[in-house]
Amino acid sequence: MRANGGNSARSMPDVDRLIHEPSRYNIMALLYVVERADFLFLKNQTGQTPGNLSSHIARLEGAGYVAVEKSFAGKKPRTTLRLSAAGRNAFEDYRSRMHELFGTASPGADSAGD
Repeated sequence: MRANGGNSARSMPDVDRLIHEPSRYNIMALLYVVERADFLFLKNQTGQTPGNLSSHIARLEGAGYVAVEKSFAGKKPRTTLRLSAAGRNAFEDYRSRMHELFGTASPGADSAGD
């Protein structure tokens, strides 16, 4: 049986592979629920190393999903990130496609009234 055969009852929705990578998904999900976040917050929340986080942010920024603003707090550099409109739309589309794939019912939903 071929995984990509055309005989499946339910076809796999196309998902944004850039967002689908777990580290980038975490960054996008965190930025989706806040207006903006600084680099240190994202580093602490994701548990990524600074270099790894920077690499993922660069990929998201290159796609136009994340806006990066660099400034100084006194003499200390500060990097602030936010989702762009395109990033917000891409994340919402990704979530919609994943709901389509997995369904929207939560586990145990049919026994909620028992």
